[in-house]
Amino acid sequence: QVQLAESGGGSVQAGGSLRLSCSFSGVKYRSRCMAWIRQVPGKGREVAAVIWTGGSTAYSNSVKGRFTISLDNAKNTLHFQLNSLNPEDTATYYCAADGGDWCPGFNSASYKYWGQGTQVTVSS
Repeated sequence: QVQLAESGGGSVQAGGSLRLSCSFSGVKYRSRCMAWIRQVPGKGREVAAVIWTGGSTAYSNSVKGRFTISLDNAKNTLHFQLNSLNPEDTATYYCAADGGDWCPGFNSASYKYWGQGTQVTVSS
């Protein structure tokens, strides 16, 4: 059984930083990649960053250079370091994992396993 649980969200002022974490179980031998996906109410989901089990990473243009995704396999934890935050980064952030056949990359709808989400609010 796969379980994902995010933590670390909160409210910060523009220019600030947050570190999100996602504790997971049952993923290691089922998935080829994990991702941080964010959603603003009334808008579609955006895959902000992807990390493959081999360590490769990819970022959306909107977060590249500001956010960093990392995977601690020893602790079964996915991290997301958010720096230089701006109000446009306000969203619910989800960690997600694929179902094992292939990595969906930036196709948010194809991730099979999701956490419950954590809210990030950035004020100007």
